[in-house]
Amino acid sequence: MLWKKLVERKVRTDSLWRGLAERRGWIQYLFKPKPGCQHPSHSFYRQLYPKIIQDIRSIEDNWRMGRHNLQRINCRSENSKGVYCLQYDDNKIVSGLRDNTIKIWDRKTLQCVKELQGHTGSVLCLQYDERAIISGSSDSTVRVWDVATGAMLNTLIHHCEAVLHLRFCSGMMVTCSKDRSIAVWDMTSTTEINLRRVLVGHRAAVNVVDFDEKYIVSASGDRTIKVWNTSSCEFVRTLNGHKRGIACLQYRDRLVVSGSSDNTIRLWDIECGQCIRVLEGHEELVRCIRFDNKRIVSGAYDGKIKVWNLPAALDVRTPHQDLCLQTLVEHTGRVFRLQFDEFQIVSSSHDDTILVWDFLNYGGASPAAPAPAPRPRTPDHDQDLYD
Repeated sequence: MLWKKLVERKVRTDSLWRGLAERRGWIQYLFKPKPGCQHPSHSFYRQLYPKIIQDIRSIEDNWRMGRHNLQRINCRSENSKGVYCLQYDDNKIVSGLRDNTIKIWDRKTLQCVKELQGHTGSVLCLQYDERAIISGSSDSTVRVWDVATGAMLNTLIHHCEAVLHLRFCSGMMVTCSKDRSIAVWDMTSTTEINLRRVLVGHRAAVNVVDFDEKYIVSASGDRTIKVWNTSSCEFVRTLNGHKRGIACLQYRDRLVVSGSSDNTIRLWDIECGQCIRVLEGHEELVRCIRFDNKRIVSGAYDGKIKVWNLPAALDVRTPHQDLCLQTLVEHTGRVFRLQFDEFQIVSSSHDDTILVWDFLNYGGASPAAPAPAPRPRTPDHDQDLYD
């Protein structure tokens, strides 16, 4: 079964192959078959391999050409004025709204299946895992919820102004605030979360944090990115270059990618603090940014989502005009948050919608993009991002 082993090896080592196997259903014919499941013949696997290759090429073409199917979730309610944050998996989308609620949406029906109430201000940031949803709010609190039942498990009162962003992983959480501080927490359980250290040094609101086992990285309205040692919480270095406040970043391995109200995206080598590349194209504040090994995806207050070629951006010889692969225009308001994987982008906006951009199941021409409505001037670097 040479062809079967070849496919199985690719599924084990490549996330794109793994995702396709799960979404297309042929993973059931790999590895140990389920009880009662008969293995197909050798010819099945020999024919499957080129079909997978064609599927992958189609996905890459769809990303490059901006071809997608679009699903729209209308989050509008009596008090809603925007969807500030989200995270998704194959079954659900969890969103934080300006109406103080967390809403959980079913991926198949696109209906709201649970609403979590407890915050007394806008839900500005959240993250969840298999046990808990943790959210931060303009009410200055961090709240912990049971992901299955929606019950509130814990409330952390530390910051004296809005909690703008948070990340947690492997028993540790980092939160940041409009109060200019960063808090590092030890998480023993959902009900036992203790403050370890407070990091100070930024001169304006700390808008975003990210971390791994080596570094904590923070960005602020003071135009700087600061790097801290994760284990000791000691300051390491400052990355300078943005001309206005920094609204978003992601950090992985040696690479930091940041977006700013100077309308640019910068790529940094965290070890030496050098700016590797500046990406220009957005017309207003770059509000959210994510990257993987192939792409950077950014969303901005101009209502646009841009897809950039990451390997090309890391090569200084690549002309700037070759870096932006596609500009996606469907939102009619500021883009607040996005997440993506090999097959889709999920984004949220001030226009009270969550959009799912599906590059796997493209079945025809994308709808014509509406003309974006006029938007206000990009805010000054110290202006509240959530006004």
